[in-house]
Amino acid sequence: MNSDNPFSIAQLGKPERTSPLHLGSREGDMLFNFVDEAEKILFDTSIGEFTRCLNQKKYPLALEKAGPRQNIFFEPGKSRAAIVTCGGLCPGINNVIRSLVMGLHYFYGVKTIYGIPYGYEGLTMDCPHPVHHLTPDVVRDIHQFGGTILGSSRGAQDVGEMVDYLVSHKIDMLFTIGGDGTLKGADAIGKEIGRRGLNISVIGIPKTIDNDIDLIDKSFGFETSFDVASPIIRDAHNEATGAFNGIAIVKLMGRDSGFIAASAAMSMPVVNFVLIPEMPFTLEGENGFLELLEKRLAQKHHAVIVVAEGAGQHLFEEGSSVKDASGNIKHRDIGILLKERISSYFESRNTEHTIKYIDPSYIIRSAPANASDSVFCNRLAYQAVHGAMAGKTRFVVGLLHNKLVYLPIDTVVNQRKKIDLEGEFWFAALQSTGQPYRIG
Repeated sequence: MNSDNPFSIAQLGKPERTSPLHLGSREGDMLFNFVDEAEKILFDTSIGEFTRCLNQKKYPLALEKAGPRQNIFFEPGKSRAAIVTCGGLCPGINNVIRSLVMGLHYFYGVKTIYGIPYGYEGLTMDCPHPVHHLTPDVVRDIHQFGGTILGSSRGAQDVGEMVDYLVSHKIDMLFTIGGDGTLKGADAIGKEIGRRGLNISVIGIPKTIDNDIDLIDKSFGFETSFDVASPIIRDAHNEATGAFNGIAIVKLMGRDSGFIAASAAMSMPVVNFVLIPEMPFTLEGENGFLELLEKRLAQKHHAVIVVAEGAGQHLFEEGSSVKDASGNIKHRDIGILLKERISSYFESRNTEHTIKYIDPSYIIRSAPANASDSVFCNRLAYQAVHGAMAGKTRFVVGLLHNKLVYLPIDTVVNQRKKIDLEGEFWFAALQSTGQPYRIG
């Protein structure tokens, strides 16, 4: 069968050193076994894809299973690593940093671990901020706090200069923690390293609170985000029910994808409308949002609306797009627009109403990881360390079909993951809120 696989992971060289980990190599010895390179996880687990591959005599698409290898590439104890965090804040960043340091230090004896200050800016030669020297004692308690002890930033830096920095500091492994822009930057660094023929591994640990990294099941911090949002929605509901025709609008993160808004609405099922970027909707007219909201108030005299930050951008007047330092389009505030349009609509009808608008985004972003995300961060970091020590490069570690796998960076940054409006997840959100399939 043809085994051409776009999910193959780049390798710096042949791993010829014996791993210092004392693990098993056979079943029944009551030890966790080293992961063999031949162990793969199917990309598509459907019977339809299995039948198609069988009929066409093609090898099914599969990904490398993450985990410790029996033979490693880098020499334990003499290797140097660096960790950098980029982009917006997200619960769990410090957990990942801590677990990377612990794994490198205790599993493989890596004693020199640099914490790069303020994102990719810290990989420039003239960066005014001192590099952090990370040890188990330094990172011991950082998981208890949100944010990142290394600082973060947005914006592109010169790739050649960043590689020069890695060379000058004799760094063998660069762990990048960030979203779409960070991962694209990591891949560019990896390509330049390859062009120069250097043995430096570049690893990505996907960080996006929006859960919009393509192909993987979820990203760390996502579960904490709607966990923290749930009591805020509960309190917003209390505000709404406390007034006649009370309306509460809660704006949550979700620039291009509505996973947080939909998940939060289902986790605290007092939400009557959830508006997401994937779903087109109108405000005016028959079956428009304002008419549906009016019907809701006539029946129950209160309503709770959860809206993702990227929803309804088509409702604003067209103008030139403004982008942030990472190249992301800066969306205009849909929460304020909804508040103004709802108020005008009911005032024109002389309908008594009260509106409360709540935007807890920065509180949620800065929260420490909950227990579930803390466990997930730990697992991601350890598997990233194992892959790096084996000499793998330009890869990310992620969860697929509830299995930790390695994926080439360039496969997860082609597009952003979005909610399937015909899928079960969105159907569940609609069932929870009771809103119609279409608005407008």
